[in-house]
Amino acid sequence: MPYSHVDARVNESQHLLARVLKELRSELELPAAFSPSVIAEAERAVAEQSMPAVDLTGLDFVTIDPPSSTDLDQAMYIERDGEGYRLWYAIADVPAFVAPGGELDAETRRRGQTIYAPDGRIPLHPPVISEDAGSLLPDQDRSAFVWEFELDAAAVVSTVSLRRARMRSRAKLNYEQVQQDIDSGEAPVYLQLLKEVGLKRIELERQRGGASLNLPDEEIAHDGRHYFIVARPARPVEDWNAQISLMTGMAAAEIMLEGKVGILRTMPAPDGESEARFRRQTKALGHPWPEGIAYGEYLRGLDTADPKQLALMNAAGSLFRGAGYTPFDGEVPQEQTQAAIAAAYAHTTAPLRRLVDRFVLVICEALCARTEVPNWARQALPLLPQLMAASDQLSGRLERAALDAVEAALLSHRVGEEFDAVVISARNSNNHSNHNSNGNGHKDAVPHGTIQISDPAVSARCDGELEAGTAIRARLVEADIEKRTVRFELIIPA
Repeated sequence: MPYSHVDARVNESQHLLARVLKELRSELELPAAFSPSVIAEAERAVAEQSMPAVDLTGLDFVTIDPPSSTDLDQAMYIERDGEGYRLWYAIADVPAFVAPGGELDAETRRRGQTIYAPDGRIPLHPPVISEDAGSLLPDQDRSAFVWEFELDAAAVVSTVSLRRARMRSRAKLNYEQVQQDIDSGEAPVYLQLLKEVGLKRIELERQRGGASLNLPDEEIAHDGRHYFIVARPARPVEDWNAQISLMTGMAAAEIMLEGKVGILRTMPAPDGESEARFRRQTKALGHPWPEGIAYGEYLRGLDTADPKQLALMNAAGSLFRGAGYTPFDGEVPQEQTQAAIAAAYAHTTAPLRRLVDRFVLVICEALCARTEVPNWARQALPLLPQLMAASDQLSGRLERAALDAVEAALLSHRVGEEFDAVVISARNSNNHSNHNSNGNGHKDAVPHGTIQISDPAVSARCDGELEAGTAIRARLVEADIEKRTVRFELIIPA
């Protein structure tokens, strides 16, 4: 499920917001530069790397990423195989550069993942690995973990294998270019097959009740007086490409479950309160989620070119809470499903950017080769959930703080205006949950709740006696960019 981030590059017209977003690095104590000793270890690993014996450089692998990407985790090649398909998916061989127990290993465990700050990313690995020797850059021989799939005519996986091999990417493609070539009919056969397989995998996702959140890239802009968001809707090829990654993660989960050792990405089904809240948001933004329509079906019908429907796509993530990592060794876990995908699933396709993928790749390769899983990988399994949770929480705090600042900027010129809104949730004087912390460490005894306005599509705090699901009129009383605060007050109840 791809995610978007706000690009707030500095220029005079948006200096205040850019400064506030940049200050999040120090406020949240985001990781700083790599130490000289970690960089030295990474450089030694690159210099001493040896290539696998298996040679797959004859396959026409390509990468498909945003144009500015340099940390290229995945490369793909597809060909027709009878009525079905044969697909190779190469994943960057990060384990070749990270010695278990070394300083680099310790540093990546501390970081957990690449963090995408509004003013630039904070990488999991030093650039000599993430943007050079470990990245699947074009016209360079690279070591990779290569998944090989046989798919039937419906793109259902028939067989799967994994091995380390030498490969070479023929080209670094970007989504816009690939979409244009496919739409015009000028794309090479392997890209036409990506569309075929991608569409069939989307249909399989629909049949099993899964859903993907394909969010657009967003950039905050300023016209001299007002802030606004410029969004580029996700292209179909991004979903087709994401389906290959999802298929690989599902295959990794099955391999580890069969081998009774590994780590899954799990998530429970949404609870009643989360579903009711989301349904109220869909109603507030003019696109109600009909009863009897599956979650995935509803999301597939949203048009993210419409700001209101885009807001719903972003809010859809709130339906699924409690995502985590479930390690196991010797016995398979009782909980195995990632509810949004509606299948067992593991993170395995982004080792340059996510710590856990490095371990999943090594475990799956050993299981496919019927060799012993390395002890260092087994020993890390109980530790990985906590390491990943810490980095997920940090990334989530950054994303929430950045979004708060952006929403305050969008409304900064409209303080005092009145808005029609729908109450999403309420904490009133007759509700004991009202006495929870307000997020600043203080007890909040003021009746309040969260409301959704439609223009711009923002959800925010509103003070007053509110009832969930009702339509109200509210006045904007605060939109402070520096404090990252948006607050309304109730004017007219339903």
